[in-house]
Amino acid sequence: MSRAPSIRQRGRPGGRRRVAPLAALALASSLLAACGGDSGTPELVWYINPDSGGQAAVAEACSTDEYTITTQVLPQDANQQRIQLARRLAAGDSGIDIMSIDPPFTAEFAEAGYLAEIPEDLQQTFRDQAFESAATAATWEDQLVVAPFWSNTQVLWYRKSLVEQTDLDMEQPVTWQQIIEAASANDATVAVQANKYEGYSVWINALISGAGGDIASETERGADAQVDIDSDAGREAAKVIAELASSEAAPADLSIAQEGQAAATFGGDRGAFMVNWTYILNGAGYSDEVVDDLGWARYPQTVEGEESRPPYGGIGIGVSEFSDDKELAVGALECLTSPENQALNAELTGNMPSSEAGYDEQKVQELFPGDLLELFQESLEAAAPRTASPYWSDISGGIQSTWHPPSGVDEQTPGQAKQFIEDVLQGRSLL
Repeated sequence: MSRAPSIRQRGRPGGRRRVAPLAALALASSLLAACGGDSGTPELVWYINPDSGGQAAVAEACSTDEYTITTQVLPQDANQQRIQLARRLAAGDSGIDIMSIDPPFTAEFAEAGYLAEIPEDLQQTFRDQAFESAATAATWEDQLVVAPFWSNTQVLWYRKSLVEQTDLDMEQPVTWQQIIEAASANDATVAVQANKYEGYSVWINALISGAGGDIASETERGADAQVDIDSDAGREAAKVIAELASSEAAPADLSIAQEGQAAATFGGDRGAFMVNWTYILNGAGYSDEVVDDLGWARYPQTVEGEESRPPYGGIGIGVSEFSDDKELAVGALECLTSPENQALNAELTGNMPSSEAGYDEQKVQELFPGDLLELFQESLEAAAPRTASPYWSDISGGIQSTWHPPSGVDEQTPGQAKQFIEDVLQGRSLL
């Protein structure tokens, strides 16, 4: 694989057993709805996740004589973003017009009635524009409820000098077992995200999806969803985690590793392989030696011969049901998520577009080598979004509680996870 010099540049069934997560926040919330805005040109307030200026630049680009768009920054932690938005929306706060929403919380917000309806013609426009994984992540109960903005996926980053010492052919699909064995045999590491946090659930979801399974299904039934994690696919995922955790390739900080720690491990003397997001190299601060030694390949296969399902992440933009300027805000979505503005955001943040048209923009074409851009798009086409459920926070919490630490994972873990998740959903256990 070639080196990357430019990387350094720059609907609601009855009979639920308990109150849904956001409904519970609504009951607990004591916040008051915001007062009306000033007269004159409407100001649409867009609550954004922290970035390096991309969303603010897009907001400015989409401001018109009819309205201006300003931004307010949410907390860094995704779950804290969810909580802040949910508490305010539960109170009917009209001070939020537009929101950047992490994919695992989309169904939750839609089910709670917090998202304004997107007209059918606009839904179709956004679907036609987006990668299939991005459209899937933006959909709840057959309705596209947020507009896909940027989409993230993971690839397998590797050190070419290490691979040259093995018999691996990185032009062909590789398995988790193969890279673990190769790293172990060469006193090297495989860097992943395995702290007790959402990123660990992302890895587990990708492993299970790559083995042909799902974490849960029939999620329209809410708390009565079918929990599918105790399956052959679940056990294949557990096998991969157990193999890495017990191998010489396990980093010393495996059980507390998030994206940044994985990047640091990969850049160290024993770095060999890493799974991580498209944006990770922007701020990694790698030396020229590491950059010159950098290669990339498709996300590893869980089961040899079965296509891998890389993780899906990103941001969808939704409109608050309680906005005083709801129609204007819905209309602004088309500009905010246009290919041109997806590219502008990518240029400033490294968060890649949710559409092929966004990748075709010159700004994006200049960010990375052509074969890496092709790999990102191929990975997005095959990516596995997390299970769409209003109860994803509970499901993910149940996974983290039973699959962490990685050193404790074995063939019994999927069954333990299924039981605990069902108990949490039915109110028999607490996270």
